[in-house]
Formats: sequence, C-alpha cells, structure tokens
Amino acid sequence: MRVRGDEGSATVDFVIVAPLLLLLGLGVCQVMLALHVRATLTSAAAEGARAASLAGADPLAGTHRAETLLAESVAGSVVRRVTAAPASVGPVDVMVVRIEAVLPLIGLLGPAALTVEGRALQERWT
Repeated sequence: MRVRGDEGSATVDFVIVAPLLLLLGLGVCQVMLALHVRATLTSAAAEGARAASLAGADPLAGTHRAETLLAESVAGSVVRRVTAAPASVGPVDVMVVRIEAVLPLIGLLGPAALTVEGRALQERWT
C-alpha cells in the first residue's frame, strides 16, 4: 500500500483562503472610501458655514460655497441636499450648513445615509 503525500493541498488551501482575503481587502477599501467621503463632506460643510457667516453674507452664500466644493471632490449622485440656516448656541449666533448625502457602499453593509454639519460664528457689522 502506498501512502499519499501533500500533493494538491496548496490548491485546496488557496481555494479556502483566497475568498476570505478578498473579502477582507474589499472591507478595508469600503471603510477607507466611507471615511474619505465623510471627511470631504465635513470639510465642505465647515467651509460653507464660514462663507455664510461673514458679515453681509446670507445663507445662500454658504450653500453655494459648499456645493461648489463638493462638485469638485465627490460624485454628484452622493450629495442629496445642502441647507444653511442661522441658529443659536446659547447666547452665541452661529450659521449652520447641513449636508445630507448617501455613502457609496459595496453591498448592503453599513449605513446608507450620512448627515454632517458645519458651524461658524455669525459676524455682525459694528
């Protein structure tokens, strides 16, 4: 009787391990993409709030600034709505720019919607 060796076991190991490694790699790419989109949206919201909070500016200037920045950095299908409105945080007047967007996800993992806000102190004429 002849005893068989390890011939062919590398192929079986590859078939078992390769899908797991591929899934792990796609998961890492997905997290990186989600964090990049979130950081880009947050930066655009903050910049829009700064533009809208300048003395003499209106909320429309903030939405326009945020939309301009987003048009240059993310796909148009990601952003759903950009709004700007004055608000109060205690005794301080601020301008709030809110961006509602959809995360570009692979599969059905994670949240589909994302909302970020940017705030800036409202300047006043003296």
